[in-house]
Amino acid sequence: MAYHSRERRRGRRRRNRREYALFALLLLPNISLVATFEYWPVLYNAYLSLTDWNMISGAPEWVGLDNYVDLFTSSAFHQVLSNTAYFAVVVIVGSVVLGLLLALLLNQKLRLRGVVRTAAFAPYVISGAAVATLWLFIFDPNYGLSRFIFSGLGTTSPRWVTDGEWAMPALIIAYLWKGVGFVAIVYLAGLQGLPEEYDEAARIDGAGRWTIFRKITLPLLSPVTFFVSVITTIGTFQAYDLIAVLTGGGPGISTTTLSWYVYERAFKASDAGGAAASAMILFAILLVITVVQNMYSQRKVHYQ
Repeated sequence: MAYHSRERRRGRRRRNRREYALFALLLLPNISLVATFEYWPVLYNAYLSLTDWNMISGAPEWVGLDNYVDLFTSSAFHQVLSNTAYFAVVVIVGSVVLGLLLALLLNQKLRLRGVVRTAAFAPYVISGAAVATLWLFIFDPNYGLSRFIFSGLGTTSPRWVTDGEWAMPALIIAYLWKGVGFVAIVYLAGLQGLPEEYDEAARIDGAGRWTIFRKITLPLLSPVTFFVSVITTIGTFQAYDLIAVLTGGGPGISTTTLSWYVYERAFKASDAGGAAASAMILFAILLVITVVQNMYSQRKVHYQ
């Protein structure tokens, strides 16, 4: 009896080993791809951030933390961080607020509702370069739409993309125009998925529209708000194409964000070490924001 019991245990162990081996074999291609295209670039970038290399000749020269010291003692880099924070906060908050308002409008029984929804979403699928070119024409103080609008108001149009005070607002306007439609469509899907019995019960209890929206609709939409805030946060920190075409980071560095700064250090200044260090700082900022957003979602996001 004991002999048969030991044999059964050995047989189970052999089967388990075969299953684990098959499981590992099936996972190996995916793990290899993730390690090659996600983890290895991050590790190599971290190594480059500790070196001095012009990407053209010679091998990277180890300099330790010098690149980070240079960045954090640079007034230009402080301005870049300030630009990035300003751009990100305004775009994220603006996208969520305007997207929700647009979704509430699109959720009404409008004539040609499908056409209106398509028109609202269309800018999102247009390439960033095309959007920037369109807004360059609109912002042109001599021939663009901006000139006619401000002339009608009895004043002259600002020089949107050539004036340091107006360049960042111009970039934000163009970015919001491109991205708000996506946020609105996501919110619209969330609105149409809300159970109607909550609203009906609140109306029976005498609640007004504002109270229903604030106490019922917004909390039920918290998963959608969390999703669009995460997506918009990632998008703003990766912004490149609109900056490249609309302002080129200028005038001066007035619209240079961290992602654009990484590009300039790498491909204009041929400073791979400085670019890699800037990218690692960007990575750290996104990591901190992600952790904070996840902590917030655990306390404030209601999935039921």
